[in-house]
Amino acid sequence: MLVFALLAACSEPKPSQLDTIKQQGVLKILTRNTPSTYYEGADGPAGMEYELTSLFAEYLGVKLEIDSNHDINDIYSSLSTTNAHIAAAGLEVSLDKLNDFFYAPSYLSVQPIFIYNRKTSKPKTITDLIGKQIAVIAGSEQAALMRALQVEHPKLSWKETNELEATDLIRMINEQELDIALVNSNDLDINQAYFPRVSEAFSVGSPIQLAWALPRTDDTSLYHAAKAFFDEIKANGTLSQITDRYYGHKEELNYVGVQLFLRHVRQRLPKYEKHFRAAAEKYDLDWRLLAAVGYQESHWRPKAVSPTGVRGIMMLTLNTAGDMKVSNRLDAEQSIFGGARYLAQLIRRMPEQIIEPDRTWMALASYNVGYGHLEDARKITEHLEKDPNKWIDVKEHLPLLQKRNWYRFTKHGFARGEEPVTYVQNIRQYYDVLSWYDSRLQQLTQNQVTEENLSEKVNFNIIPPIL
Repeated sequence: MLVFALLAACSEPKPSQLDTIKQQGVLKILTRNTPSTYYEGADGPAGMEYELTSLFAEYLGVKLEIDSNHDINDIYSSLSTTNAHIAAAGLEVSLDKLNDFFYAPSYLSVQPIFIYNRKTSKPKTITDLIGKQIAVIAGSEQAALMRALQVEHPKLSWKETNELEATDLIRMINEQELDIALVNSNDLDINQAYFPRVSEAFSVGSPIQLAWALPRTDDTSLYHAAKAFFDEIKANGTLSQITDRYYGHKEELNYVGVQLFLRHVRQRLPKYEKHFRAAAEKYDLDWRLLAAVGYQESHWRPKAVSPTGVRGIMMLTLNTAGDMKVSNRLDAEQSIFGGARYLAQLIRRMPEQIIEPDRTWMALASYNVGYGHLEDARKITEHLEKDPNKWIDVKEHLPLLQKRNWYRFTKHGFARGEEPVTYVQNIRQYYDVLSWYDSRLQQLTQNQVTEENLSEKVNFNIIPPIL
């Protein structure tokens, strides 16, 4: 009897990796601490990889455990030698690694680009890069691309390191500590506003797919779960919504606009910051969001007056000012508190099925174009079989309110639908810059760098020309 029991136990199949993860209740992720992957924001963990892996852990019904601060080479090595389950770190799908790793479905397509400082001459071809101080991240597809380029351009030389991230290279270009860097387009997109002197020179190579990496073993249960997860979030629009959250508002501000904004942050904002903070606290808002609205409305000018009669820092109409108990719209403190109260009311007014951050984006659109016009746009969005509760879909259809074939069927008629789209996008950008400025990069954005020159500390590996 005992022998039979032992034989039965031995014949039981070994639990799959996915079953083990569910039994243990933990999904272990390797990632990098960068703005495009995972970082600690003002309100807790953030980053596109963090949001995606959090959703995947919820999809599996387990908790998320994150191990960050790795470089690319270390991530692949650790994924092979530790009990980590997935590397979600902005990794580029590499054909050279397919024998050792699975890649989940791609969640973002990016383009390798050379970047330079706007104060210098813009390089237009690979030949223009010869003799320049160029840097890339070691272990990246950019490093492999540089080696391929060197075959055709033997005089090409560069340096690479695993001690920095793309954000560091972008900062060094901004401060003219490097001439050129090769990075992915999404890294410049997410950092552009913080380093306005950096610009794209030209693209090179083919688009690269970013994806999660998993160890290649006979047990494919976790890989297939990840594949099913991405199939689902692509189909239901969640992936597009997350992508829009991080990259959907990056193209609105140009170089001049960012420079002007940063100058006003230094010169004007300090006069009114205490009012923004106090009003935001009273009405349960983020003060930086409220300040971003004030900048979009008036560039923080308390005496601002528009041709349509709206006035003050928050550019309140006479009717709205009355409803918000503002007796003097040109008084900075009254205007800020009135604007905060109005925005908080709009956020609460949004239908309960609209969740954050879409509630805030739509409330901001209402602040600009009016709640009735927003509702018209939501109805058009629903009519066209898109989701009226997602900003990414509503902003696509707001411009239809300025086309007679559409607005004549709406309750509130014509509206300049393009304006609230740009309005919200700009505020999101201003908010991002203020968040960065308020925390880690205040000295950098004021051009008062007190750190030692990072390029003197970093261990770069020099790749010489082919002789």
